[in-house]
Amino acid sequence: MNLLTGTRRKGGTAAGKRSRSVLRTLAATATVAALAVSVTSATATAAPAAIPPGLSCDTGKHAIDEYTGFALCRNNGSQTQTFWVHLVCGWAPDVDGNHVTLRPGESGQSTAHCGKIGTGIGEIHVRP
Repeated sequence: MNLLTGTRRKGGTAAGKRSRSVLRTLAATATVAALAVSVTSATATAAPAAIPPGLSCDTGKHAIDEYTGFALCRNNGSQTQTFWVHLVCGWAPDVDGNHVTLRPGESGQSTAHCGKIGTGIGEIHVRP
């Protein structure tokens, strides 16, 4: 069958069956590959990020606005540390929150907001 015109060539029934079989196999392979990429991508976004040494942090999405993420950290070390939240925002550009400097024993929060054109927050990282 000619895929552009939708017509068959005369005497080509065996070749036509073979072509359809190849096309079905190709379509099935492409579908499996696409699903494998989707599953891998979803798994990759769920991986937690490493928190810098000396900080203990809780991260999450804002209770009302799922495009806003935060990192609430406490400096358990003996030196002053600076951190900020980094959001992976899907289709929108990734964003960094405000830089927060903590002396030993202090706590603070950094927040950031993903653009609405994206798919929301995929990952939340704490950066030193």
